[in-house]
Amino acid sequence: MSRSKRGRPRPDGRAALPLWAALVVAAAGGLALDASFPSLGIWALAPVAVALSLASLIGRRVGGALLAGLAFGAAFWFPHIDWTARFLADQPLAWLPWVALAGLQTIFTGLGAVPMALAYRWFPTGRWARLVGLPALVAALWTARELATGSWPYGGFAWGRIGMSQSESPLAQVTSWIGVTGLTFLIVMFSAAVIEIVRTRAWRPSSLAPAAAVALVLLVVPQWQTAGAGALTVGAVQGDGPTAYFDHREPYSVLQAQLDASQPLRGEQVDVVVWPEGGVEYDPLQDQTTALELSAAARAFDAPILMNAASVRDDLIYNTSMLWTADGADVAGGLQTHSKWHPVPFGEYVPDRAFYEGLVPDLIGLIGREYTPGTDAPTIDVGEAIIGLAICFDVIYDDIIREGAHRGAQLYVFQTNNADFRGTDENLQQLAFARMRAIETGRSVVNLSTVGTSQIVAPDGTTMSSLAVDQSGILIGDVELREGLTPGVVVGPWVQALLFWGGVLGLALVGVLHALRGRGGSSRRTPRRPAARRARRADDAARVRAMFR
Repeated sequence: MSRSKRGRPRPDGRAALPLWAALVVAAAGGLALDASFPSLGIWALAPVAVALSLASLIGRRVGGALLAGLAFGAAFWFPHIDWTARFLADQPLAWLPWVALAGLQTIFTGLGAVPMALAYRWFPTGRWARLVGLPALVAALWTARELATGSWPYGGFAWGRIGMSQSESPLAQVTSWIGVTGLTFLIVMFSAAVIEIVRTRAWRPSSLAPAAAVALVLLVVPQWQTAGAGALTVGAVQGDGPTAYFDHREPYSVLQAQLDASQPLRGEQVDVVVWPEGGVEYDPLQDQTTALELSAAARAFDAPILMNAASVRDDLIYNTSMLWTADGADVAGGLQTHSKWHPVPFGEYVPDRAFYEGLVPDLIGLIGREYTPGTDAPTIDVGEAIIGLAICFDVIYDDIIREGAHRGAQLYVFQTNNADFRGTDENLQQLAFARMRAIETGRSVVNLSTVGTSQIVAPDGTTMSSLAVDQSGILIGDVELREGLTPGVVVGPWVQALLFWGGVLGLALVGVLHALRGRGGSSRRTPRRPAARRARRADDAARVRAMFR
């Protein structure tokens, strides 16, 4: 830390921490970020985790920043998604999907840390530039990393977004204005602004204003209020059947579990019955027994059944939700369906199957499913209301949630099958994402699992009713309907584009300015003798060590 002419400390190019300490701090940040998500759900640890990660990057060169980013990523991703090791049950290679996915996300996290470290090294040293511009740039770069890893490869994996950790916090209300991505940006900007206050020891009130302003926005801005539009009486049935990929099951045992759990609905008056993803094991469009059972049940309940099964169309297989009535597939106006937009790679299909079969043929051979991405609208009209849909992991993708809202969804139903991950944090993490969608869109959410946890969530994120894991049961309630679009839905794509390209172009700009400043300074220095220059560049080992400072 050097000093200005007035004696005020200011950042210099040196690392804030020695490399060994930076790796420890980064790993602590990764663990803290994992703890901010369910099941622990200590949401206040998210900004702390961000601050620890950023502190490990300050003053680092490319190699050191990469190592710090890898430490942070590994400490976060490996415990955060350890439930992926359960997908293949007791298969010998069951650990491989976990290590592969967590390892890939760790690498992306490490690579994404490098631009942030460069921002710290290159940014101008002016007071307001450091207190406002630098935190904004670092936050944009962090957000850009989230957007990139949530989109690529094979559709990405957006399971670790900072904003999604805040479903139980007062900060969640901001998503109704700027979306989940905007919430990530503000949290990171706040953490980065506090770091700059400490680094520059700028304790005067005016210097505290940028961080205070961001904190005020996060804590005070209320949720955008959508308009009430009545209520829909929903009966959501958690059958707790044998729905895991490797569960042993008798023919029609999953369907029977749902039918048995639904029996109490015969004495109720509901507008729609909801069953979870995978609640029917055979395609009713191909299997007559399944079709007859569903039609009889819809007749007994005097309500359509929003169910889900794998379906075949034009020799392609889809993960499909259907609104099944007593008239079955011959219902007037045609059967309403929605097929999952984002099938899970290596779970519901294998991308580049021939390539991966060459690497791990025994493992890839276990995954027999080949679901095709759906293209139909994520909405169902039940007469009394329009229901927006997102099947299982589709809940993490912004595009399908926004599309449902733009198509008039008055509530959301998220059908999911968590049986492959029994006894893990997966279902609680996914439930938290569903709650964030309720707050972001100002809509009620029915989040229904085959095995739990299932909940009906109000538009403000409040839990209205719940079913615990590993039990069958029914959630019956008058679910509030809402109309109107929140700003988070309307401007969300623009916020994402602005932050992504703002981060990329902002870093490019400060890099150019840094290079120009360095060139100007070098032109004023006395040229070194050739022998001295050669001697200074001779020690390759020293240069490598310097790169990892």
